[in-house]
Amino acid sequence: MINDRPITYLDSAASSVPPRAVIEAMSRHYERRHANVHRGVYQTANESTHDYESAREAIARFINAPAGANEIVFTKNTTESINLLAKSWGAANLKAGDVVLVSEMEHHANIVPWFQLREALGIEVRFIPVGDDFRLDLTTIDELLEGVKLVSVTSMSNVLGTVNPIKDLAQIAHRHGALIAVDAAQSVGHSPTDVTELDVDFFAFSAHKMLGPTGLGIFWTRQEILADMPPFLGGGGMITDVSSTGYVPAKGPTRFEAGTPPIAEAAGLGAAVLYLEGLGMDNVHEHEHLLTEDALSRLETEFDGRIRVIGPRDTIARGGVISLDVEGVHAHDVAQVLDQFGVCVRPGHHCAKPLMKRFNLIATARASYGPYSLIQDTDVLLEALTDAVKLFG
Repeated sequence: MINDRPITYLDSAASSVPPRAVIEAMSRHYERRHANVHRGVYQTANESTHDYESAREAIARFINAPAGANEIVFTKNTTESINLLAKSWGAANLKAGDVVLVSEMEHHANIVPWFQLREALGIEVRFIPVGDDFRLDLTTIDELLEGVKLVSVTSMSNVLGTVNPIKDLAQIAHRHGALIAVDAAQSVGHSPTDVTELDVDFFAFSAHKMLGPTGLGIFWTRQEILADMPPFLGGGGMITDVSSTGYVPAKGPTRFEAGTPPIAEAAGLGAAVLYLEGLGMDNVHEHEHLLTEDALSRLETEFDGRIRVIGPRDTIARGGVISLDVEGVHAHDVAQVLDQFGVCVRPGHHCAKPLMKRFNLIATARASYGPYSLIQDTDVLLEALTDAVKLFG
């Protein structure tokens, strides 16, 4: 309860709410089989390793990884997964003058690592523009792809809700001899995902945005690419042998998982995958689509133009992220008023400053839906927004 009101949680784009099954899976690990993985031979250690590797298999199934669990690397979050891509594959395969193509709608996590590589290697970072319709402007994509070795784009904007045409971009990138990486943090927990069908080369996302726990990310790439990538971190668990003259890294995903991994979190992620599979990702997508359609329609008609939606106004290739700009009111003030109604939204630039500058914005108040969201949540949101508009009228 907040101010004697039930919480209306509309911040799923920042972090989703885990179901009881996830919490219980993590509790079971700590209560019954808390032990390190891949080392001990006693029963609880074996059980712990089984849970950890079962989560890897579950994720591989969930995204249809062609070589299964052998292509799934556990990281700390999406940000670390993209850094792994940049500092392992990128550092080994890019040189001065090569180009990485991103877009203006990227999260900082898919911009800063490439700028760091630009400083280290002298690569060029190029941007796909975003049009006035809040979608990627692909009219000059063939020119933009000249000299590009990697396209790295979000599957769904964490600000606009725009769903990008990843399969089409993959075809274009491959035609130009480039690989394609996808920041899928905002899409994996909200719609069906098939990396084989998309024909992409790298895929990064986080457990906590798909009903799982924080502290666990996923990096996927095709097995043949992964085999040639040098380790990102060094230490225990990622080696086959170490001597006074050097080391031999392990094969497969474990070469990127130095030290004790997030074991309980992996158990939670495995439960989250089972939960989402039980719901059916087509059902989740349709549910959130209807919520978004209803919210956009009501925002269009109930505020006499005082509230502007920063993102597509239709639900074609659009997810359940709705960024709001209330005329004459800072997003933080809007969010504080909404908090008095128990409504949880995210004010700020959402780690997407280039996009904010593109639309001359300082910040937006972002509402975002999850599988557990209801029409009643939108009712309370609009009630609170009505109060905010009156207060600052």
